[in-house]
Amino acid sequence: MRLLSAAIAATLLLTTVASAQTIDKIKNTGELVIGFRTDASPLSVLGDNGPQGYSVELCARLAQKIADSLALETMDVVFEPVTTENRFEKVANGEIDLLCGAATITLSRRALVDFSTPTYVDGTTVALKKGGPGAFEELAGKKIGVRSATTTLVALNTTLGSMNMDAEVVEFDDHAAGMAALDSDAISAYFADQSILMQMVQSSGNAEAYNVFENLLTIEKHGLAMRRGDSDFRLVVDTGLSALFAEGGVSDAFGNSIGATPGFALEAMYLLSPTLP
Repeated sequence: MRLLSAAIAATLLLTTVASAQTIDKIKNTGELVIGFRTDASPLSVLGDNGPQGYSVELCARLAQKIADSLALETMDVVFEPVTTENRFEKVANGEIDLLCGAATITLSRRALVDFSTPTYVDGTTVALKKGGPGAFEELAGKKIGVRSATTTLVALNTTLGSMNMDAEVVEFDDHAAGMAALDSDAISAYFADQSILMQMVQSSGNAEAYNVFENLLTIEKHGLAMRRGDSDFRLVVDTGLSALFAEGGVSDAFGNSIGATPGFALEAMYLLSPTLP
């Protein structure tokens, strides 16, 4: 019984320490460090003028809410590039305070980090050259490209297994390399989030040469990742997001970055976000 009580006390102590870490760090340094993906347009990308995209703009707006909540007259916002391989590790070890890229909320990832309330909904689909396969089943026996270290890779392998379908999965370090392989016919199809594929096709200068399937293999809810167990900071983040939903800031960021009117999914996220105050 004494051992059990000691274990509970230790757990409570660790939780208390973790919950104060990010807020204390921000107050002591006067800065909020935001991690962003450099290759996940239109959500998060490194453009000619620095970090851009829906998630980046959303977090820039959220930063002001965080500063107001912590009663900070000034707070520097530092954007640090991350990769798909190191992004959650950087959150977990405290190198970045908030991950504002294209990050799907999964249970396995929640074993490493915590997530905010959902900020975006996307889904996995496929881009092909026009005149190529017209259905997913027609990719049997062909080379299929996908970004490494992503939920898309997991979804693709799961789908192939469930359909007992044989295809060669080729992993790429970034989306640009994958689309270049599709353009050169080194692969027959490239899988990624629908928003990423549509953006890359539209900016390719040869959009009429590609097809992006409308059917989705998965529905993926994105959120902002932060250190696990940091409940105080998560409350500040979720409160700020709820305010941005209510004030129209989320809708504005969506329109500025994606160039479309928010659909039912984004409206549903607003309805399901925590109630203010």
